[in-house]
Amino acid sequence: MSAVRLEHLTKTFPGGAAPAVDDVSLTIRDGEFLVLVGPSGCGKSTILRMIAGLEDTTFGDVVIDGQKVTDWAPKQRDIAMVFQNYALYPHMTVAENMGFALRLRRRPKPRIREQVEDTAHLLGLEEYLERKPKALSGGQRQRVAMGRALVRRPRVFLLDEPLSNLDAKLRVSMRAELARLHQRYRVTTVYVTHDQVEAMTLGDRIAVLNRGRLQQVGTPEELYLAPANRFVAGFMGSPSMNFATVVLHDGDPVTMSLDGAVFPFPDVLRRCPDLAGRFGEEIVLGLRPAAFSLAGPDSAAVVEAVPLGVEALGDEKHVLFEAPHGGGAATSGDPGDVPVAVDESSVSRLWTAKVQQHAGLAIGRPVRLALDLSAAYFFDAADGYAIPRREPEPVAAGVSGAGG
Repeated sequence: MSAVRLEHLTKTFPGGAAPAVDDVSLTIRDGEFLVLVGPSGCGKSTILRMIAGLEDTTFGDVVIDGQKVTDWAPKQRDIAMVFQNYALYPHMTVAENMGFALRLRRRPKPRIREQVEDTAHLLGLEEYLERKPKALSGGQRQRVAMGRALVRRPRVFLLDEPLSNLDAKLRVSMRAELARLHQRYRVTTVYVTHDQVEAMTLGDRIAVLNRGRLQQVGTPEELYLAPANRFVAGFMGSPSMNFATVVLHDGDPVTMSLDGAVFPFPDVLRRCPDLAGRFGEEIVLGLRPAAFSLAGPDSAAVVEAVPLGVEALGDEKHVLFEAPHGGGAATSGDPGDVPVAVDESSVSRLWTAKVQQHAGLAIGRPVRLALDLSAAYFFDAADGYAIPRREPEPVAAGVSGAGG
């Protein structure tokens, strides 16, 4: 096992207007499962290829176990990589594919056979060892690709969106397979995905990227509960966080105006002390879909919504409705960016609320939704950075929240 350190890693492609990877510094701990996550084109696969030595760096270094390997050839780094398209040799059997790297290293044939059979047993591939890739399903081919990497016992294991070609049910089972393999081998693993659900369920820690820049690194819980900026808040969690531009007003109690409505917010300064100096300013409110519920007679903060879509998901329903005015009017919110006004016509105007599955909802029929403002997040309207908040004390030991 090995620790990997990225030092000011930068990659600019010829003709590129901006770096694909922009000054990324990050440490992957020995034996850790770290997930690089972000939208398509954010630089995560490029980082993986630079770690593997398949892509040259423009600036910065890759360090493995304290050794600078930036200029080393891929075969010198003792790294195994699994690709999105499996990259199996079609003319070889499963056993030959899995043992290929060991044969190149001139391992004794009995040793190769022993390691291949042991790994095949772990992955449930024993009965397929004499088959060729064309006779396998997508999930079986992906297991062969992982087996070919694992059989080498590499120092670092790299996976580039390995589950994206699988159907939804198989992706879930393969995620469990990957977690089990990591628990057994504890190989330092860097996993690339654009699927934040994969990131949340697999990673010991997650590194969120956007436009080549590292936005935040932390455990899944840290990124979900304490996002560093509006981008991370909107990316982590499914469905994603809802945003609106609001103004807080001093008084007893403090009030919040949203789309012409005024809501009492008596404990906002206890939860978010830094808001005390922002009365009268526009700030961005963030509410996760789970912060909504069907309003009752005693609900303090209520919005009137006309459902534009209702998604029944068995144990809950997702209600899609038009966001209050200003829901998409905040700035881009990428740290380090010069604030750029967002054209509201180009921004999704839908909010999503999670409600009980038994709720009687219909498209076009108005519904009153209560807001749990104790679950509110706040962000600077100019640069998108989060305004720190204090997490409420847990209700009881062993009780944890879930969902988006």
